[in-house]
Amino acid sequence: MAACAARRARLLAQLPAGAIAVLATAPEVVRNADNEYPYRHDSDFYYLSGFTEPDSVLVLVAARADSAAQAILFCRQKNPEREIWDGYRYGPEAARIAFGMDAAYAIEDLDSEMSRLLANAPALYYPLGGSLDTQVKVWRSALRARARTGVTPPDSAVDLLPLLAELRLRKDAEELACMQRAADISAQAHLRAMLATRPGMYEYEVEAELLYAFRRGGAQAPAYNSIVASGERACVLHYSANNGICRDGELLLIDAGCEYNSYAADISRTYPVSGRFSDAQQRLYELVLAAQAAALGVIAPGRPYADMHQAAVKVLAQGMLDLGLLQANVHGTADDVIANQHHQKFYMHGTGHWLGLDVHDVGHYRDITAADKPSRPLQPGMTLTVEPGIYVRPAPDVPECYWNTGIRIEDDVLVTDSGYTILSAAAPKSVADIEHLMQQRPNP
Repeated sequence: MAACAARRARLLAQLPAGAIAVLATAPEVVRNADNEYPYRHDSDFYYLSGFTEPDSVLVLVAARADSAAQAILFCRQKNPEREIWDGYRYGPEAARIAFGMDAAYAIEDLDSEMSRLLANAPALYYPLGGSLDTQVKVWRSALRARARTGVTPPDSAVDLLPLLAELRLRKDAEELACMQRAADISAQAHLRAMLATRPGMYEYEVEAELLYAFRRGGAQAPAYNSIVASGERACVLHYSANNGICRDGELLLIDAGCEYNSYAADISRTYPVSGRFSDAQQRLYELVLAAQAAALGVIAPGRPYADMHQAAVKVLAQGMLDLGLLQANVHGTADDVIANQHHQKFYMHGTGHWLGLDVHDVGHYRDITAADKPSRPLQPGMTLTVEPGIYVRPAPDVPECYWNTGIRIEDDVLVTDSGYTILSAAAPKSVADIEHLMQQRPNP
């Protein structure tokens, strides 16, 4: 819990003396009848507390001249009968000790304790527009009713989430260890999928290999809905039905990663169902791989985040002209293609995103403190994906050999003091490595 305590200290250092920060975890959600969705705690709440039970609230009190800072947890009480049905509950006292809190109370005591804690506090920080809005109104109304006794509610309400997003953007050592483990498990899952794939298999059969490897490796769940898309379905960016047949001669695009101790991996690989790329498939694949290499080549501390997208697009635009997807006599040079956004016919998404507790993690991509809001510079400890792609649908002006081909190559990357490290490097991605691996598939 030392890491969580350090994160709380960093947040509290940004609050004015005596200010209160409140954060609730996610509620349980009914799937149907009395059956609930698998529970997943709120990421911000977990980041500061390490606590994973529902019906919980974390309250942080900033230090003032006459009192030290406090971390207070509100959680479910011990309930032996419910534990028979649903499993272990910490209860306030055990949770206080195990999670390094200064105090802990039953969740039923939240309103009465907040009436005490918020009295004359200078400011209240919480996620504005979220689940706490109604309760905050109740707390403020109760304090206003006591105005004659000299008790007043906080002068201001401030959104807590931007402060947390900035803290979460740079990962500490414990977070990076979890992310490396998530990437390692996910890379092994992609290897297993490659070795299992055969013409005639359903996509969900390949997905089952991924899910097996996730759980077998110790991951708690997929970090997001896995994409297992063969042939033309790989041109649907967020395809997740995974019910098509993997046919000989097609490419199979897999975008899948696990969640390990609440941290996500996000890896994409594309490979031939038969085990060997056709000439046309290889040309497209090598183009995407070159675009990824260009994007990786500009990752370094101080470089703008947007540089990697610009580097990838420059390579892709030239490749689209070279391969005949676009025509120079119609679309001009690569610079013309980019300026007129003609490349978006085949590449319509960004080249990456932040990665962490959420697969699309928190944090601005621009420096919002500057007047012109430029792309923010990368810093050591930031983690992101690098994922160029190309998606070719049938069209009369596109060579038929490229039709119904979707390719994406995605890795998880840590920005370091000297450049970057690829966390997901164990998943093969060169043509030679993929074909060599798939030739080792056991006979069916």
